[in-house]
Amino acid sequence: MYAVVETGGKQLLVKEGQEIYVEKLEAEVGDKITLDKVVFVSNEGTKIGTPYVDGAKVNCTVAKHGKEKKIIIFKYKAKKGSTRHKQGHRQPYTKLTVESIEG
Repeated sequence: MYAVVETGGKQLLVKEGQEIYVEKLEAEVGDKITLDKVVFVSNEGTKIGTPYVDGAKVNCTVAKHGKEKKIIIFKYKAKKGSTRHKQGHRQPYTKLTVESIEG
């Protein structure tokens, strides 16, 4: 059984027992989270939502919070000596473990 859920402006394909990384959620480690924006569910038959499947949800547990690897943003204008800008960014994330898929 698998499902497509929407969280943090992205859609993710999830299966039971899988660990997924999503945009940072306001929850403590060990908390139970329910993702109810389910776009697609496949078990005995498939259910496609318009836009979401009614009554479908994905139950998850928060495993940890963290930050991704740093990326470097470097902007400059060619042949101009003073327009160089270097900036770094680390995106925060939440690691979830999928417990069950209902629907």
